[in-house]
Amino acid sequence: MLISAIGAVAANGMLGLDGWLPWDIPEELAYFESMVTGAALVIGRLTYESMDVVPVDSFVVSRQADLSLRPGCTRVATVEEGLQAAVSTGKPVFVIGGASIYAAAWPYCQRFYLTRIERAFDGDSLFPAEIPLDRWEIVEASSRMLLERKSGEMVECRFLQYRQPDPRPLPTMHCISESR
Repeated sequence: MLISAIGAVAANGMLGLDGWLPWDIPEELAYFESMVTGAALVIGRLTYESMDVVPVDSFVVSRQADLSLRPGCTRVATVEEGLQAAVSTGKPVFVIGGASIYAAAWPYCQRFYLTRIERAFDGDSLFPAEIPLDRWEIVEASSRMLLERKSGEMVECRFLQYRQPDPRPLPTMHCISESR
C-alpha cells in the first residue's frame, strides 16, 4: 500500500501560522484537496481542529483519550497506529500534518507531495528539518505563478513529488485506540 505525505512549505521553512497556513493561495489549496480526495488521512490534532471539512477515514493522532471527533474520524495514539488503520481501509493514504506528524511519519512514506512556495512568510510552525528530502528522488516537478491573496502578489509555487528510496515497513499492530 502506497503511503504518501502532502504539504506546503515557504522559502523560509514555515508551514503554519496560528493553526492554519501562513499564505492564502486558493489554487495551491485546491491542489491539496484534489490530491487527498477519497484517501484515508493521518492528521495531527491541531491540523484536524483547523479544518472545516474532515472526510471519513481520517485518523487523528492525539494522546487525549476523550477527544471529541466528527463522525467517521478515529482517534489513534501514535502515527504508526494511524498509518496502520489508514492502510487497512484499502484507500490511498496521505499524511497531511502538522510538523510533528510529518516528522514521525516520513520513514514510512514512499512519496512526499510538497509545494515549495518561493517566498518567506511569517509563521509559528516549521517544516521538520529531520526529513531528508535532499536524499529523495524528485520524480515529478512543475511550477506555476499563483496569486497570494493576502499580499496581492504573484508567487512561484513549485509542485514537487519526491520518492523515498527505502521506506521503512510499518510495524505490525493488532488494535486501534477507539472504534468509529
